[in-house]
Amino acid sequence: MTQTIEIRKNHFVLHPLGGAYWQEKEMLLIADVHLGKATHFRKEGIAIPLKTMHKNYFNLDKLIEYFKPKTICFLGDLFHSKINKEWLYFEDWCSEVSAKLILIKGNHDIIAEEKFKNLDILLMEDWQLDAFFLTHHPEEAENVFNICGHVHPGIHLKGPGRQKLKLPCFYQTENQLILPAFGDFTGNFSLKPTKKDKVFAVTPDEVILVSG
Repeated sequence: MTQTIEIRKNHFVLHPLGGAYWQEKEMLLIADVHLGKATHFRKEGIAIPLKTMHKNYFNLDKLIEYFKPKTICFLGDLFHSKINKEWLYFEDWCSEVSAKLILIKGNHDIIAEEKFKNLDILLMEDWQLDAFFLTHHPEEAENVFNICGHVHPGIHLKGPGRQKLKLPCFYQTENQLILPAFGDFTGNFSLKPTKKDKVFAVTPDEVILVSG
């Protein structure tokens, strides 16, 4: 089950897989996929299951099928580090996608820009679009609403029987929306919301407003 939120008269659908669909722009926003990370660790001798790699592409395809976006904007850290064998898989995936692909560069996006351009991926440092400012790192910019990634936001939930659960989340403040990390092999960083913040916990089946 998704959650639809309104920000400055625009509507964003928050999906349990971690993407946000901007209805007015027919644009899918995704942060911190970190493709190639599992392959990078396997190369270093760390036993990471191959299914971790395939799950990222499977989830991307599910989101594309669900929303049918005209544009997909990755908010940084699309590919984790240097090129490895997974880049060939990524090339094949790009060739099957009809949506326009845009990458807001993150700190892990160190692959030569020419490689992305050869796949018709438009690279940008940031992107101001109407009243919205799309970035990788959280930014404070005057008169615009910032949508970003990088933080890998998470929230700790406690049950009545001392149960504890840590979940990724969409984290919304007055002038900012931080997307959860999309990648299956990323982890998350616990944030402490104020009374004014809204936190949408991400479970395998739904997005739930747990604070705000």
